[in-house]
Amino acid sequence: MTSEAAVSTPPALTSTPAKRDYYWLRSFVAGGVAGCCAKTTIAPLDRVKILLQAQNPHYKHLGVFSTLIAVPKKEGFLGLYKGNGAMMVRIFPYGAIQFMAFDNYKKLLNKQIGISGHIHRLMAGSMAGMTAVICTYPLDVIRARLAFQVKGEHRYTGIANAFHTIYLKEGGILGFYRGLTPTLIGMAPYAGFSFFTYGTLKSLGLNHFPELLGRPSSDNPDVLILKTHINLLCGGVAGAIAQTISYPLDVARRRMQLGAVLPDYEKCVSLSKTLTYVYKEYGIKKGLYRGLSLNYIRCVPSQAVAFTTYEFMKQVLHLN
Repeated sequence: MTSEAAVSTPPALTSTPAKRDYYWLRSFVAGGVAGCCAKTTIAPLDRVKILLQAQNPHYKHLGVFSTLIAVPKKEGFLGLYKGNGAMMVRIFPYGAIQFMAFDNYKKLLNKQIGISGHIHRLMAGSMAGMTAVICTYPLDVIRARLAFQVKGEHRYTGIANAFHTIYLKEGGILGFYRGLTPTLIGMAPYAGFSFFTYGTLKSLGLNHFPELLGRPSSDNPDVLILKTHINLLCGGVAGAIAQTISYPLDVARRRMQLGAVLPDYEKCVSLSKTLTYVYKEYGIKKGLYRGLSLNYIRCVPSQAVAFTTYEFMKQVLHLN
C-alpha cells in the first residue's frame, strides 16, 4: 500500500484526449466544491475581517467578537453573509483552478525541470495560488466592495451593479485589478506554505505512522490517505502558518481593493505606499496585523475543510 502525496499528481495518461478531459473536469469539480465548502464555513468571519481591516467607521472601534455581535444587530443575521454570493461565484473557479494547477505545476517541476522533494510543493503551491488569483481577481474585488457596505449606506445594489459602476467610474478593466500586485505577492507565500505545510505533515504522518494516522482510500484500497480528523488537523496547521506569514500583505490588498470606498484611498495607490501609510497611521498591532486573531479563527477551519473536502471529493470522483 502506498501513501499519497499532499494532493496527488495525476497519473501518466495514455488514454484518448476525451478521457483526459474527463479527468481534468473531475479534478476541477473537486477543487471547486472544496473551495465553496471552506468559504461557506467561515463566511461570517470573513465579513468581519474585511470590516476591521479597512477600518469601517461603524465598527473600527470594536474587536473581533464585538463586531460579530454588532453586525447582526445593525444589519440582521444575513448581514454576516453580505458579499457571500459574489464569493461563491468566485471561489468555485478559484478553488478548482488552484488545486488543479497545483497538480499540474508539481508534475511539471518534477518531470520537466527535475525539482522534487519538499521544495516542489512550495513552488507549485505558490504558482497555483497566483494562477487562481489572476483568473478570479475581479470577482474578489466585487466581493470585497459588497462585504464592506453597511445597511443604509449602500453604494452598490448587487454584483451586476458593482461590476457596472466600477467599470464606468474607476478606469474600466483596470479598476477590477486594483490591488493585484500585493495580492500576488501575498498569495505566493500563503499558497506556497499552505500546500507545503499540509503536504509535509501528510507525508510524515503516512510514512512514519501509517497504521495510526492513515486508512485505505475508498476508491483505491492500494492508496493510503489520512484519517478525516488528522486531515482536518494538518489543514488547520497549514492555514495558520501560511496566514501568519502573509497577513500584512492581505491588509494592504484589501485597502487597495476597496479603493474609492475609503476616505483615505488616495494614500493607498501602491503596495509600498499602502503598507507605509497603514504602519504610520495605525502601527503594527492595530494596522498591519489588525484582525489577525480573527484570521487565526477563520483560517484554521477554512484550510482544514478545504483540504479535507478535496481529499473526500477525490475519492467520490475516483481521482486517486
